[in-house]
Amino acid sequence: MDFGISTFVTDDGIRPDVLGEALEERGFGSLFLAEHSHIPASRETPYPGGGELPRVYYRTLDPFVALTAAAARTSDLVLGTGIALLIQRDVIHTAKEVASLDLVSRGRVAFGVGVGWNREEMANHGTDPATRGALMDEQIEALKAIWTSEQAEYHGKHVDFDPISAWPKPVQQPHPPVYIGGESPAALRRLAKHGNGWLPRSSTPIDEIRRVRDWLAEQGRTDVPFTVFGGAADGDVIKRFADADVERYTFMLPTLPEAETLAALDDLARLAAGYR
Repeated sequence: MDFGISTFVTDDGIRPDVLGEALEERGFGSLFLAEHSHIPASRETPYPGGGELPRVYYRTLDPFVALTAAAARTSDLVLGTGIALLIQRDVIHTAKEVASLDLVSRGRVAFGVGVGWNREEMANHGTDPATRGALMDEQIEALKAIWTSEQAEYHGKHVDFDPISAWPKPVQQPHPPVYIGGESPAALRRLAKHGNGWLPRSSTPIDEIRRVRDWLAEQGRTDVPFTVFGGAADGDVIKRFADADVERYTFMLPTLPEAETLAALDDLARLAAGYR
């Protein structure tokens, strides 16, 4: 099983270029960064983790800028979004950002997407929470069309554009893998139809991990790797996921200043070494 890091890169934590280099030096294979464009000052949507919304949600760097900085200081590290809030994004701009990052990193992007939870944040982007799932399904189809076609067009209910020319094209063929975040029935249907990988959270029961693997296989999808997102530094938890044949486990790294982050990474690297 490969090991990586999930985290929030902010303006008051370790720099993404320094973080990327430190991860590669310690043998970690991937970096998945969270995204929030903003947090509305007046918010009714409860934080899924309970209690007050952590400070990091307010201060995240743009993931594609941060991952580009990490790409410049690394050579093999997989550069992932965990997750990009695709429903809050312009699909054509996003296609260019992902393809540009894949180009400058020489084909190291893992594009993790999800529908998100903060309804007020969605609304500020003009997204109707009631139709966000249908919107994202169309966005994924449109992204793949842009990445793989000389002239792409898409005509759906929520995404609609006539033929366009858009470059660069991604290095990875046919396109960077799209990892679907979430464990709901709708997310799993999206995974089976559109996904190239799954990003279940570490709270997902092991029986569900196995059930989804079998369910995908019944649909002919035996090619879907699983990446556990935001895992605990707990050997028993790691072993359970390893026994379920999960391909990658990402530790949730707290957002800390550089010296404290490097010390935390040393501890995580020692833990991961026992399960490689």
